[in-house]
Amino acid sequence: MNNTSDTKVEPHEIEQALFETQKKIYPRSISGYYANIRWFMVWFTQVLFYGTAWLTWNDRQAVLFDLAARKFYIFGLVFWPQDFIYLAVLLIISALLLFLVTAVAGRVFCGYACPQSVYTEIFMWIERVIEGDRSARIKLDGVPLSAHKVSLKALKHFVWITLALWTGFTFVGYFTPIHTLIHETLNVSLGPWQLFWILFYGLATYGNAGWMREQVCKYMCPYARFQSAMFDNDTLTVTYDTERGEPRGSRSKKMDYKAKGLGTCVDCNICVQVCPTGIDIRDGLQYECIGCALCIDACDQVMDKMEYPKGLIRYTTEHALTEKLDHKGIIQRMLRPRILVYSSILFLITVIAALSITLKSPLKFDVIRDRGLPRTTENGSIDNVYRLHIMNTEEHPHRYSIEVDGIPGIAIVSDSGFEMAATSTKAIPARIRVPADTDKKGSSKITFTVRDLDNNNVSVSEKAAFLIPR
Repeated sequence: MNNTSDTKVEPHEIEQALFETQKKIYPRSISGYYANIRWFMVWFTQVLFYGTAWLTWNDRQAVLFDLAARKFYIFGLVFWPQDFIYLAVLLIISALLLFLVTAVAGRVFCGYACPQSVYTEIFMWIERVIEGDRSARIKLDGVPLSAHKVSLKALKHFVWITLALWTGFTFVGYFTPIHTLIHETLNVSLGPWQLFWILFYGLATYGNAGWMREQVCKYMCPYARFQSAMFDNDTLTVTYDTERGEPRGSRSKKMDYKAKGLGTCVDCNICVQVCPTGIDIRDGLQYECIGCALCIDACDQVMDKMEYPKGLIRYTTEHALTEKLDHKGIIQRMLRPRILVYSSILFLITVIAALSITLKSPLKFDVIRDRGLPRTTENGSIDNVYRLHIMNTEEHPHRYSIEVDGIPGIAIVSDSGFEMAATSTKAIPARIRVPADTDKKGSSKITFTVRDLDNNNVSVSEKAAFLIPR
């Protein structure tokens, strides 16, 4: 029987074994091809986000989601609740596009266009401008509190909060006209919901981009968890060439590393220092990798200094590494059935949606028959009453006329012509009459047609039932 140790285990030792404290990451700034693309996407997305809210179209905000009026304005298009199908189609297209991009090039969306990555990059740039680069920030965090340290930290957080609140303000500006919103803000007359969403979205931006950063990508984002289902051996990913780089080791530039049995990796750890999620790409593909490729820029610069070939870390595929494929071979392997299926479905849905929006009629209406019984007039003719709910979706007033057919001698007794304001709805009562000598009894199908008098090419027809007492 083995004797158990009498050594006492301290509680703090157990805690240390079960829980690893999250270490703060200090990403090092880097320049290069992929870093430039990343900053281009930062500028592109933010100019689009902050700038579009101030554009005007037909004397209104160009892009406005007016929930109170139940109208979505997107430049020259006006969408109503009846157009909800287009939102569903947009979500389907976005999902398919994400699947396609992921199957081809991994998590490039995360690295270049995801709001979390974009705002984290902006907040880290502000931090670098105020506190300095990596070594300066590490040194600043390591020294005791002082007036200099407090002033730098306070300035950084002030700029962060200002940018976060402006982001929240711009976000709400897509739901409340931004000129109205800024007027109410200056006059301290914001509504409770407007104030709530400005503060909520601003706090989310400040917390996610300023404090949690890579933890959002690693622990909160569900995409990181299921992305592997869309990866295969022909997916382009940021990859460390183990065969070429190992065994790694430091050396001088003049050393014959091959004679020493070393690979081209000089073990400088710069690829780890520039990584916004703090991983070591040399350990292989990891779910924390967001595909930003900053480690490629960093490694290529080191390879240049050492006068080694670039590409120790590069965008490539598993098959390209194992089968020594060239660029042409990689492209050929990328055109696999999954990619062709995603592309075909995406193209088809996009074309159909575009044609549907282009050919969408600016006139819509529904017919509702009055619940009352048919009315027989003094001369024996039969009247039915209907209510026509008509919608002018264009941003111009129009004149319309109502026509009806389906029964010989059928006619409209009420006014058949009317006008409608731009982007408005109207309920029009319509009294329909058939002669007394009609042969049809019971329920008969009739057709209402609403015609645009300003554009003869626009007309919409709807069927209804006309009741004649037996």
